[in-house]
Amino acid sequence: MPQHPAQQNLETEKPMRDFHLPGRSPAFAANAMCATSHPAAVTAALDMLRSGGNAADAAIAGALVLGLGEPAMTGIGGDMFALVKPAGSEEILGLNGSGRAPAALSAADLRAKGWTGMDENHAMSTVVPGAIAGFAALAERCGRKGLDATCAPAIALAEEGCPVAPRAAYDWARAEPRMRGAMRYHFLKADAPYAAGDLFRHPGMAEVLRTVQAKGPAGFYEGPVAEDMVRSLQALGGVHTMDDFAAVEADWVEPIAGPYRGAELVELPPNTHGATAILMARILEKFDIAALDPTGAERAHLETEAAKLAYAARNAAIGDPAAMTVQLDHLTGQALADELAALIDPERAGPPPAAPLGTQHKDTIYITVVDRDRMVVSLIYSVFHDFGGCIASERYGINFNNRAAGFTLAEGHPNEAAGGKRPMHTIIPAMLRQNGRTVMPFGVMGGGYQPHGHVRLISNMLDYRLDPQAAQDMARLFHDDGTTYFERGYASEVGRALEAKGHRTALRDVPLGGSQAIWIDHDRGVLIGGSDPRKDGLALGY
Repeated sequence: MPQHPAQQNLETEKPMRDFHLPGRSPAFAANAMCATSHPAAVTAALDMLRSGGNAADAAIAGALVLGLGEPAMTGIGGDMFALVKPAGSEEILGLNGSGRAPAALSAADLRAKGWTGMDENHAMSTVVPGAIAGFAALAERCGRKGLDATCAPAIALAEEGCPVAPRAAYDWARAEPRMRGAMRYHFLKADAPYAAGDLFRHPGMAEVLRTVQAKGPAGFYEGPVAEDMVRSLQALGGVHTMDDFAAVEADWVEPIAGPYRGAELVELPPNTHGATAILMARILEKFDIAALDPTGAERAHLETEAAKLAYAARNAAIGDPAAMTVQLDHLTGQALADELAALIDPERAGPPPAAPLGTQHKDTIYITVVDRDRMVVSLIYSVFHDFGGCIASERYGINFNNRAAGFTLAEGHPNEAAGGKRPMHTIIPAMLRQNGRTVMPFGVMGGGYQPHGHVRLISNMLDYRLDPQAAQDMARLFHDDGTTYFERGYASEVGRALEAKGHRTALRDVPLGGSQAIWIDHDRGVLIGGSDPRKDGLALGY
């Protein structure tokens, strides 16, 4: 059986790409590596490693910097999740640093006011930010240096200025019309979006992180910083209180896993939708994907149909685990996958999934770090839509998430909005294991696309034997709201072939997310990284 490219001797194999054509080779390193979507964050992570920190310290430092480099995607007013494989162990730990709805939030009250769904631009759609609690939990259990050290790179950039990268500028311009109030003061330059090459400074963020350095997470969830957030949210119509902020905790959770082509896909349990990726992978494993053209109509059809079925199961079942009625083992089990795979007609498109749980898109960052001791961190961190709800706290300019837009107002649904509840989350970090060993931390950005993106990435590698960079370079597609959307890398005849099968197709106006991955070649002691060209980042190690 042919080996996976990362298990081959790359010096004796043919080149993995045509060097006549535009593209990027995977990155190689022996000691440590970081892959993420902004160069400043990669630099912060590698500096942390070189100064004696481990992968957990580096991931926190890089993630905080990403709040400056990509503020449309993430920030300290958001949530985070992580998978961590400690050094010297193959156990994988799960961390849920997502926030909860304020205690006074009531779906019944909103329905009585005439709401039919959560308003993504309203303060009611802000959950209490969980990211700082998540970073603190990660630093305490797994890090070496503590929050004092890991906050320092972001503080310096917030004061000195972080250069705006091209993709960040593109996202800034798209979000500007939604920005209002304090958000316009803190995140615009003379009331206009920052352009590529501008220096973005955020003294308010620097002040908040200095408070976290001095007081730990209490510096964020209590005292003047929390008062600023509560006062600002209430002024915008929110029902948040100081008690809501004081109650925030991150939770260590047990990851879930499922098979694909002899490997094991590791995800986080609800309130994320990692189970959707496991179910989709199990469905597609019933088909000989490797025999199909990787960007042809047959693969596109099977992938779309498997995604529709897996997402329909998600939409019916996933929410805060305390409210779910469907057993997780059933959602990720082989019996359901076999049942759904049997529904796929190779020649005809099936119906679209039922109405989604709430607002499904949008944006996030992902960072992965592997250190010299082979601690592995897979971390994702988001404010949901571009700049969250496009509202910020008055004094410190903390950009608020709009993650509660992921709730539904459907009475009795497991993801129905309620006080103290976590909404279904679209952001999911992942890892891949083979033969009991972690071989690849990875993540795919793009809101609701993420489970589909996870499966496509591992299929590109395990079915088509692509390296981590080539696997991410390949064009993507995604079924959303009754239409299968293609990136421009697909040939026009693929769309026509799918239309003949009953699909409705269209070209995407915005690329599908982003991604990063690091393959761990245990036999040769080498790390092989890739970073998505749809973003501004890179994979780099030493």
